[in-house]
Parts: sequence; structure tokens; C-alpha cells
Amino acid sequence: MELRIFTEPQQGASYGDLLRVARVAEDAGYGAFFRSDHYLKMGSASGLPGPTDAWITLAGLARETSLIRLGTLVTAATFRHPSVLAISVAQVDQMSGGRIEFGLGSGWYADEHTAYGIDLPPTRELFDRYSEQLEIITGLWETPEGTTFSFDGDHYKLTGAPGLPKPAQRPRPPVILGGTGRKRTPQLAARYADEFNVPFNDIATASAQYERVDAAAEAAGRPRGDIIRSAALVVAVGRDDAEVSRRADAIGREAGELRANGVAGTVAEAVDTIGRWREATGISRLYLQVLDLSDLDHLDLIASEVAPQLA
Repeated sequence: MELRIFTEPQQGASYGDLLRVARVAEDAGYGAFFRSDHYLKMGSASGLPGPTDAWITLAGLARETSLIRLGTLVTAATFRHPSVLAISVAQVDQMSGGRIEFGLGSGWYADEHTAYGIDLPPTRELFDRYSEQLEIITGLWETPEGTTFSFDGDHYKLTGAPGLPKPAQRPRPPVILGGTGRKRTPQLAARYADEFNVPFNDIATASAQYERVDAAAEAAGRPRGDIIRSAALVVAVGRDDAEVSRRADAIGREAGELRANGVAGTVAEAVDTIGRWREATGISRLYLQVLDLSDLDHLDLIASEVAPQLA
């Protein structure tokens, strides 16, 4: 089981905050540092000092870390033109020495789109655009050097694009898709995904979705199990109940609710929860949503006392 750190900087974090967490995560041996791609806070958080851009952040971290893998869970397809996004991600992959993992989602947060004047199409069109973006981005990366890529879709048209720059990873960085859509999401995963993530759900929901994805992959000619299974859960682990409660309070949650819906409790409870997820769903990666970015001891505790028991 690989543990990865997942942050939500739209809730309130500077680049410096993210860099500190990424460096601690790297030193502690986590498999990856990921961040969300949002421009507007959610809920009662202040959001101060204001939003940071996901790919500008990752470009900085690419040069200020050495080993840890970096990525988004997930980049919003509505924020950037796919050709421009393909160039940005390829460049950041080069800057990192081939440590980027590319999560892409359709986009969903309506208030964010309204606040910044970004179009959020109706659901059917949203997924049509999302599907075309996946084809364009992976197509540009996989186009052999010296040849060109063209695309004639309903929403995007490219003519003679050189497909440059190439990412450091060939033919492309790993692609992460996710969600709980029952039909189109598994079909897109079967075509493009190296990893499939079910975020913030229960074991039964996640298990059913992984099976849909595997069935779609098999129908597309891929072997079952070819797509890595992962999940994302909020985390609040402590050495005792008092520390668990303190960490829950710090993120505005109840310890009991976190125990039911996340990875929370004492070290033994956390190990048990992760073990149940692994046994029931077959996940091999878990993204721990860390909401208090000032509590670096939290990361060290999980790395030193939880992770060794998952081997």
C-alpha cells in the first residue's frame, strides 16, 4: 500500500505552505504529493491568502523537490485549453525529471466557475468536451517526433500540431481518472486511465465502481487489473484520543464522523481502516487528504507508525 499526500490549497495556503508539506512528505517517504485544482474556497474556510494555480505550483515543486512524485487530483478540464494544458504538463514533467502524474476531471464546482467567469457547460456537453480533451492531450504526447497531430471534434479542432514538447516520461505521464459515474466514466477510464481513483466514498460504492472500470477495460481489450485502483480519504490520526480530537477540531470536523468516513483515530485504528479498504477493494494507493497544512507532525506520525504496518 502506497500512501500519498493530497492537499486542498484553495481552503487557504500559500506556495510556501505547500512547499513545506511537499518537502516533509518527501523526507518522510510518501509516494507522492498531490494538490487539488480549484480557484475558490469551499465552506466556511477563509481561503486566505487566496488561490494558487495547480500547474504553477507543481512547476515550482518540480525544481524544489528531488524524488517525490507530483500531481493533481484532479485538473479541471474547464480551466484550460487542452493543447495548452498538454504543453504545460509536458514541460513540468521535464522540469521534474519525469515525476508528474496527470489527473484530469471534467470540472464541477459551479460557484467557482461563476466567480471567475469560466464556462461550465451542461453535463452532457461537459463530458463531451472532457472526452475530447483526453484524446487531444494524450494524442499530442504520443505523436512521434517529426510528425504532427490533428483533431476534428465537435468542440476542439487542431491542424498539424507538432506535439511538442514531449514529456520526460514516454510515451506520456500516467493518467489518473476517477469518480462514480456508472457509464461514461468507466468507458473513458478503459481507454485512457493508468489509475482510477474513487474519492471520499464508502467501501461498497468504491468496490462497485472499480468493478465497472475493470469490466469496461476488459471489454476494451485490456486485462482485468491493468488499471491501478486508488482512493482518497480525509485523515486525522493521533497517538491517543485527545490528539485525534485536537486534529479533528483543527479542520472543523467531529472525531466520530471522521472515524466513520475517513482514516481517523489512533494508529491502530488507522491501520485497521486502511487494511479493510485494501482487503475489500483491492486498492494499492491511498491519497490522504491533509487539511491542516501547519501540522507537519501529523505527516511524520503517519509515516513512522502507520506506513510500516502496511507493508
